[in-house]
Amino acid sequence: MTDFLKTSVSRRTVLQAATVGMAGVSPALRSMVYAAGSDAPEKKEVKIGFIPLTDCASVVMASVLGIDQKYGVKIIPTKEASWAGVRDKLVNGELDFAHSLYGLIYGVHLGLAGPKKDMAVLMTLNHNGQAITLSKKLSDKGAVDGASLAKLMATDKREYTFAQTFPTGTHAMWLYYWMAAHGINPMKDAKVITVPPPQMVANMRVGNMDGYCVGEPWGHRAIIDGIGVTAMTTQDIWKDHPEKVLGTTAEFVQKNPNTARAVTAAILEASKWIDAGLQNKNKMAETIADKSYVNTSVDAINQRILGRYQDGMGKTWDDPNHMKFFADGAVNFPYLSDGMWFLTQHKRWGLLKDHPDYLAVAKQINQIDIYKQAATASKTPLPKSDMRTSKLMDGVVWDGKDPKKYAESFKLKA
Repeated sequence: MTDFLKTSVSRRTVLQAATVGMAGVSPALRSMVYAAGSDAPEKKEVKIGFIPLTDCASVVMASVLGIDQKYGVKIIPTKEASWAGVRDKLVNGELDFAHSLYGLIYGVHLGLAGPKKDMAVLMTLNHNGQAITLSKKLSDKGAVDGASLAKLMATDKREYTFAQTFPTGTHAMWLYYWMAAHGINPMKDAKVITVPPPQMVANMRVGNMDGYCVGEPWGHRAIIDGIGVTAMTTQDIWKDHPEKVLGTTAEFVQKNPNTARAVTAAILEASKWIDAGLQNKNKMAETIADKSYVNTSVDAINQRILGRYQDGMGKTWDDPNHMKFFADGAVNFPYLSDGMWFLTQHKRWGLLKDHPDYLAVAKQINQIDIYKQAATASKTPLPKSDMRTSKLMDGVVWDGKDPKKYAESFKLKA
């Protein structure tokens, strides 16, 4: 037997043994993954689109640190201008994967966000770490949180404009949930516009909006620049909420299951590296601040990733629920209940006309079997269940057990 074949058989045997030991992975899937006697990635070089945001870090660091090569792939991070651009390039195959909004992948799958195409979520990239920013003009008038904003909007009548980043995306859903929890109907009481994340600060500076919800560093950047205040962090809306995901098309996963597993494993290992300590987080901040990636100053990134917050009005605090990339694997599992939650909000706000089969859709999109293989390869712990329970800011508990009832339970809806 040649050295090459020995190596190939040895690697394959180890991975097959690991896979056989995993609960929940079907023999049919294993035979597909290891078809033709090879676990090698079908596609060696992959383009992963990203938006300039702090939570693109695990994709970038998997490439910069060379972790991708350990799993037999080369990741090419590709900077994109907007979430609509990410969507289009994923759908037409210009991108293989993307750092993506959870709700974008679900929106495309159901045809709610432009072209309809079967999509896949391979892993969750991060929890927490987004924020709702209100303009200095509003804070000067006393609107510094949800309750005081509602009071101002009721007394100082005019058209109020708020921005999110994509109609079915996470930021739209956090903004709407927060507004509605304070009695503001985002569909009737305000004008809501879509603005790409890196353009938020510039648009607020020239007075195009009263507030916005976006990922870091664009919340903290508004404070550094003196044009806005933090009214609410998204982790205070939902502690440890799902945020960005590694997304692709269902077709790509079907054709390239080994590549999907290898890329997921590489990004899992990069996620673990980021969360391993202060030194790594500072190195990450220095890396992604570069103009090739987020294009901002390091100080706009390196405070909030450590949980060091300031609201722009003199208050500072340490938040243990800041942006997390790994947390012993608790961040990354693609829980079915997480995906279903976005569907309940799409129904709540009229983006979905009828109730879908919530669980069936989540099972179609979230690639739990591929994730479990990647988790084994990267030595990432697995949770006991495909669902999890969370309590949101208004005390309402979401556990995924009765999504139709949950979606109908809100007083304020479209």
